[in-house]
Amino acid sequence: MKIVLAGLELEKVHGNFEETKGLALAANHEILGEIIQKRRTPHPATFFGEGKLQELKAIIQETKAEGCMIANEITPSQMRTLKEMLGVIVFDRNDCILQIFGVRAKTKQAKLQVELATLKHELPFVIHTEQNFSRMSGGKNKGEGEKQYQLDRRKYEIRIQRVEKQLREMKASSATRKKKRTSSGLKMIALAGYTNAGKSTLMNQMLKQCQKKEEKEVFVKDMLFATLDTSVRRISYKESEFLLSDTVGFVSDLPHELMDAFHSTLEEVMNADLILQVVDESDPDRFDHMKVTSLTLKKLEADNIPMWIIHNKCDAAEFRKNEKDHFYISAQSGKGIDELLEAINQMITKDTIVLKLNIDYEDQNAMKLIYRYGKILHQQEFENGMEILMETNRMNEFRFKSYVKYEKISQEKKTDCENMNEQNV
Repeated sequence: MKIVLAGLELEKVHGNFEETKGLALAANHEILGEIIQKRRTPHPATFFGEGKLQELKAIIQETKAEGCMIANEITPSQMRTLKEMLGVIVFDRNDCILQIFGVRAKTKQAKLQVELATLKHELPFVIHTEQNFSRMSGGKNKGEGEKQYQLDRRKYEIRIQRVEKQLREMKASSATRKKKRTSSGLKMIALAGYTNAGKSTLMNQMLKQCQKKEEKEVFVKDMLFATLDTSVRRISYKESEFLLSDTVGFVSDLPHELMDAFHSTLEEVMNADLILQVVDESDPDRFDHMKVTSLTLKKLEADNIPMWIIHNKCDAAEFRKNEKDHFYISAQSGKGIDELLEAINQMITKDTIVLKLNIDYEDQNAMKLIYRYGKILHQQEFENGMEILMETNRMNEFRFKSYVKYEKISQEKKTDCENMNEQNV
C-alpha cells in the first residue's frame, strides 16, 4: 500500500520513528511522504494539532497516498476522526506489527496466535457507526444502532473464545513434548533478543559447527520478525549435549495483545537454564534494544535466569576480547562461535557428578536409565549384581537415589576409576 508516515515526537518517541519506517517497509508498504510533529501530549480528538493535520492532509492529496500510518499508538476515537478527516485508510504502529506477524505466521499455532492478538486489538475499535469499517479495509454495515454494535462485538468475543480454546488444546500437546525434553536431563539454552539481531543465524552456525544436517537449520532472512515459531534443536559438542531454542524476536512497544497471545511460544525462554541475549553490535540503537529485551524478559518473569550477552555482527563493527558473560562473534562468518560453544561445554560439564550404584542383573530398567542419562566410567560384576560408577548431570541425581548403596563420590575417585578402566583395557 502507498502510504504517508506520520508521528508525534513525545519524549523518546522520535527514536522509534526510524524503526517504524522499517516496520512499514517490512509490511511491504511504500512510503511516499513523512511528517513529524513535536508536541507535549497528543491532541485528544485528532492526535495532531490543527495546523499539522492540514499539512498531513495536503501531503496525502499531493502524493495520492492510499493510507496513512501513524508511528504511535492511537485511540479508537482518534482513529475514527483521522479516517473521516483524511479520507484514507488509517492505521497505527500496532496494526503494522500485526500485519507483519500475519504474513510471517506459517504454522497453525502461529496463525492462531496472530488471529487472537488481532481480534483482541480490534475489539475496542468495533464502533457504533453507520459504517462498521474494519481498521484496515472498508465495508458496509447491513444493520444499524446499538443492536448491530452488540452483534459485532459478540461475533468478536465468540471468535476469541474459539481461538483461545484451540490454543489451549495445542498448548496441552506441546506441554507433553516439553515434559519429554525436561525428562531428558539436558540443559535448555534459549536465544533471545531484538528482532533481526541474528538469533536464527547463530543457531544455524552452531548446528553447522556441531556437524548437524542442513535440514535441521532454521529459516533465516534479513527482515524483521522472520521467525515466529519456536525451534528447538539438540546439539552435541565435545562432552556436552544441550537443547537450543530460537523464538520470536522482541521489539519496542510490542503490543500487549501479541505478548499475551505468544506467551506459550515464549515459555521456551521462561523454562531455560541459560539465556543467550543476541545483540546486533553494528546497530547504533543496540543499548536501547538491550533495555527492551530486559524489560520483555521481566514481563515474562524470566529476568532471574542466568544470561550471557552475545555481541553479534562484529564483522560490521569491532571484535573485542571475550569477558565474563560477554562474547563477541559473527554468526554469519562463524568467527567466535567455537569460543562460545566451549564456554557452554564448560558450564555444562562443571555440573556433572559421579555416582556409584549397585544394580541387580534383572533390573533392565536401571540399565536403560544409566545409558540414557549417564556415562559408565567403571563396571564391576559380583554374584548378586553389578557395581557401576557413572557420570551424569546433577539434574539427574534424583533418578538414582532409590538404589541400594547409592553413593555420590569425589572427583578424585572418578579419576582413579577412569585410570583403572584404561589399565584393564
